[in-house]
Amino acid sequence: MSNTIRLTAAQAMVKWLSVQMTEEGDRFIEGIWAIFGHGNVAGIGEALHGAKDSFPTWRGHNEQTMAHAAIAFAKAHKRKRAMAVTSSIGPGALNMVTAAALAHVNRLPVLFVPGDVFANRAPDPVLQQIEDFDDGTVSANDCFRPVSRYYDRISRPEHILTALPRALRVMTDPANCGPVTLAFCQDTQAEAYDYPADFFEPKIWFIRRPEPDQRELEAAVAAIKSAKKPLIVAGGGVIYAQAEADLLAFAKRHNIPFVETQAGKGAIDWENELHFGSPGVTGTACGNQLAAEADLVIGVGTRFQDFTTGSWTVFSAPGRKILSINIHGYDGQKRGAQPLVADAKVALAKLTAALGDTRFADPDFAARKAWFATTDALFAAPEGNALPTDAQIIGAVTRATGKDSVIMSAAGTMPGALHVLWRAAAGGYHMEYGFSCMGYELAGAMGIKMAAPDKHVVCMVGDGSYMMANSELATAVMMGIPFTVVLTDNRGYGCINRLQQGCGGAPFNNMLDDSYHVNPAHIDFVAHAGSMGAITRKVGTVAELEAAMAEAKTASLPTVILIETDPVPGTGAGGTWWDVAVPAVSERPQVNAAREKYEQNTARQWLGN
Repeated sequence: MSNTIRLTAAQAMVKWLSVQMTEEGDRFIEGIWAIFGHGNVAGIGEALHGAKDSFPTWRGHNEQTMAHAAIAFAKAHKRKRAMAVTSSIGPGALNMVTAAALAHVNRLPVLFVPGDVFANRAPDPVLQQIEDFDDGTVSANDCFRPVSRYYDRISRPEHILTALPRALRVMTDPANCGPVTLAFCQDTQAEAYDYPADFFEPKIWFIRRPEPDQRELEAAVAAIKSAKKPLIVAGGGVIYAQAEADLLAFAKRHNIPFVETQAGKGAIDWENELHFGSPGVTGTACGNQLAAEADLVIGVGTRFQDFTTGSWTVFSAPGRKILSINIHGYDGQKRGAQPLVADAKVALAKLTAALGDTRFADPDFAARKAWFATTDALFAAPEGNALPTDAQIIGAVTRATGKDSVIMSAAGTMPGALHVLWRAAAGGYHMEYGFSCMGYELAGAMGIKMAAPDKHVVCMVGDGSYMMANSELATAVMMGIPFTVVLTDNRGYGCINRLQQGCGGAPFNNMLDDSYHVNPAHIDFVAHAGSMGAITRKVGTVAELEAAMAEAKTASLPTVILIETDPVPGTGAGGTWWDVAVPAVSERPQVNAAREKYEQNTARQWLGN
């Protein structure tokens, strides 16, 4: 009989996680974020204390946002490393469900370990326990099921032996990568078991690179050779496959222009002449021009989200086809696309070899040049005492940062404005826009900085998202993790206010002044951020913003720079239609006019399959 080690189930979990390694020799699960409660403080808490020198534990201020930090860390590491997150049962666990959904949508690995009810049911119902009148096996943690790639409940100590390898298998699978939830019954955490000693031997996890099916490869080559105006749409899969250089080499060899999605932006430096910016709703004018003319859209690692496709109106050339190079067949065959299911790096190499010297005519380089001339004008500082627009803020941040910076955001005005306007260096863009989750920004910036301590991380966040979740700013101060926050105050949800009016609606319940109130809101963001220990400064002009950012770059603590902005203008350039349903019946003429335009646009949609 093999040697055994007697441990509690929680100790066994921590010990096993601490020796799961990457090919580069790092821990795959770098450590764990924890907020303790009665459901995890005794079992998991004691186990983590015993392993604090070999498996780090970090304390957050909110379960959702500490999970956001973990997710941002994994994204910044291109899914090659991850973090775990633990909470108590009940509200602590449910706070993490939003973060689990965010990771699921964005295909990012994170390990959730919420405490659960007693497996033996002796003290039922325990504090915070959800009681299902018809199902004795249900707990609050069942809410994780639809937003987890793998879900398991640890109700016996030996379950660890099978559940943990399954969890890491999912998290390191390039096709099925995503969040894993191991709901850990609190009595089970403390139970002892004689675990096989070899279970705790270090293991290296490889990220596989699937080869394409030969028939799909031949069909893809034929489709490209028969095209006249192909366009590449680069998604996040390019980055996760570490195929950035391969995509650029492919595009240059065959002279095919490309655009980048939100997840793919930053794969290739913006200065490359074949880089035409972004497609769709937040697309550049030159990029959407190519999208409208393309007879073959070559998606590489993209799931063709509605913003990318302009709700399936932007790829509008008669008879156009889609070739989808993707690691997962689900994405590869969306909307009738011709699939090439494979790792992006492998697929591009095989396509290049098969295409030989095939080259296409030059794209419209003049349109690309004109686009950047347009954005230069948008970036210029406002005249007089006018409040700056978001485009002018982005212009100031552009001038104040270099190629060593990572710009990041998640929700509101900034994601769209940055996608269309930001000139991203390779690796210099981090956007959570699959779930567009307000409150990701500050925690995400902290996670990025933990993953890339040599980078200057710049968080662009509006006052609305800041108010949603700001507590991890205190965590970053406590842990000495510096990053720069550009906090734009337009007194409300300016992005949705513009969308509301664009759909014919009256300004209502979005801006602070258009919402129900007895006392007008006067939020002192500088005092608030300063109370958590951040370096703070309010600036009145874009010139002052640039100067403040230069100082913040060398700070040893998070710096929050507040500037008031004009909530009315959009980006002022680029973009296309987005399907947001407008009411078919209204007493307001503005809504009826918007509905008429809506029906005209929906008639242009390609529904496919």
